[in-house]
Amino acid sequence: MRKKNRSLVPFSTIIAASAGNEEALRAVVKHYERYIIRLCTKYYVDKHGEEHRYIDEELRQKLEIALIVATMKFEI
Repeated sequence: MRKKNRSLVPFSTIIAASAGNEEALRAVVKHYERYIIRLCTKYYVDKHGEEHRYIDEELRQKLEIALIVATMKFEI
């Protein structure tokens, strides 16, 4: 299994986001965007037997809101 070099959200960004800084909060959400999309990707097979995928937008929004709420509740 190959490990990817993943960067972390800077601690100062998390502190700023938890204090209500909108730009920092957007940075946190942007950091987790690909992961959230991967969690929200659904697959279905059409009547011709072909597999298609789509992003469940409702689930994506719920996960983004949960991330924002958790970030806002962060305490040192």
